[in-house]
Amino acid sequence: MAGPTIAFLVFDGLTPLDFVGPFEVLSRLPGAFTRIVSPTGGDILAAGGRLRIGADVALDEIDAADVLVVPGGPGARTLMHDDAVTAWVARVAAGARFTASVCTGALILGGAGLLNGREAATHWAARPLLAEFGATPVARRIVDHGSVLTAAGVSAGIDLALLLAAHIAGEDVARAIQLRIEYDPQPPFDSGAVEKASPAIRDLAATVG
Repeated sequence: MAGPTIAFLVFDGLTPLDFVGPFEVLSRLPGAFTRIVSPTGGDILAAGGRLRIGADVALDEIDAADVLVVPGGPGARTLMHDDAVTAWVARVAAGARFTASVCTGALILGGAGLLNGREAATHWAARPLLAEFGATPVARRIVDHGSVLTAAGVSAGIDLALLLAAHIAGEDVARAIQLRIEYDPQPPFDSGAVEKASPAIRDLAATVG
C-alpha cells in the first residue's frame, strides 16, 4: 500500500528547524513520498542566509498532496500576503487530508483563508498578527482542528509531526519514530515559553535571531 505524499513549502527567510524537524519525522513514515516545494522550484536561503535548501518542484508543478506542511520564519510575513503562494496553499489544502503549519507558517495559512474563525498557534511574537485573518491566537503548543493543525514556534514542529504521524499511521508507528530519532527533550533551562520567561529574557530573545 502506498504511503502518503507529503509536500513541504520552503521559501527564502525560512527558519530551518521549522522545516527540518517535521521532515525528519514525517519522511520516516512507511512509504512516505516527500516533495519539497519552493515558489519557483529553485533553492531557497533560510533565515539569515546561513543555509541553502534545495527544492524538488515549483508551486505550479504540484497541485495535490495528502499532507501539506507550511513552516515559518521571517519570510512568512511577506508570503502571507503573496497571492500566488496563498492561492496555492488554499488549493492544495482543499484536497489534502492534513494541512499543518509550524511557527509563523500559521500566517501563511491565515492568508490562505484556512484559519478564519478558528483558534491557532504560532510563535509567541507573532500571535497578534493572527487576528488579521480572523483567527484567535492561543498559547498552546499545538492546536488540532482535525484536518488543519497549527503549532507554536520552531521546536514545536517536531511535536506536531509526531502527532501527524500518529494520525496517519497509528500511535505505535509515531512512538517508534520518536524512539528512532531519540526525541526525549530534557532542556537545561525552563524558559522555552514566553509565559515562563522573565522580562529580561524576553527582551534578550528579540536580539538573538
